[in-house]
Amino acid sequence: MTVRRVRRRDPRYPPLLGEIPDPPPSLWLRGEADPAVLVAPAVAIVGARACSGYGRSVARMLATEAAAAGAVVVSGLARGVDGEAHRGALAAGGTTVAVLGCGVDRDYPAAHAELAQSIVSAGGLVVSEYEPGVEPAPWRFPARNRIIAGLARATVVVEARERSGALITADFALEDGREVLVVPGEITSALSTGTNGLLRQGATPVTCVADMLAAVGVEPRRTAHSIPVVRGAAAVVEALAHAAATPDELVRATSLSAGVVAAALVELELAGLVSVEEGVVRSTIAR
Repeated sequence: MTVRRVRRRDPRYPPLLGEIPDPPPSLWLRGEADPAVLVAPAVAIVGARACSGYGRSVARMLATEAAAAGAVVVSGLARGVDGEAHRGALAAGGTTVAVLGCGVDRDYPAAHAELAQSIVSAGGLVVSEYEPGVEPAPWRFPARNRIIAGLARATVVVEARERSGALITADFALEDGREVLVVPGEITSALSTGTNGLLRQGATPVTCVADMLAAVGVEPRRTAHSIPVVRGAAAVVEALAHAAATPDELVRATSLSAGVVAAALVELELAGLVSVEEGVVRSTIAR
């Protein structure tokens, strides 16, 4: 395990992080990647641990497109949205950074030990302000959220309950003068209470991938498409990547209801991402 320390006075210390009100005196880095990874345009994608299937698919889709466009995806390695954000970046062959609330030699949660190793192996980093050997503690995670926000040009909140840690990250981003973007949620879901509250306060809604990329200041990849951020859209696009299918087949492939699939198909067809002929749905996205 390669572990290094970058002090604030070191020229390799990320300048964007140095601009926040309470920058960490140093960062511990796990991985062999150049610390310049922490200087590249980055987006933080955070949200609920106990997220919905919709939250998982949207987090992964947004991270995949961000990484494919050349942005670094920053998150906290937690279960749920964080984990999907890291996986989405890896799926695109991109770079992702995990910020821990413990020493970088600790895999937390333990269930994500393999994911942490994949991040490092793919040229990303696991980082922390805490020295190796420091165990995770509840109070350390809200503190580490300022680093997640501080490394990124913009923070995207996918799903968040009323007292979610993701809202703390959003508050830090606002304090840092960075943009906060929010994926709108169902008004009947507790997972949308926090995110919809941010929207009421003036956060920017994420309606497609382009909204996020514009906030980070990177151009979409040439083959990227602005997949509508509606329930089921990302899952339907993924299912159609392999072969054309009927709506009934998409229901079985995605485990979504027929109504959700039908609504997603309407939005995808309007966006020009699928075509429907004689009851068969085909993707129009070049692979």
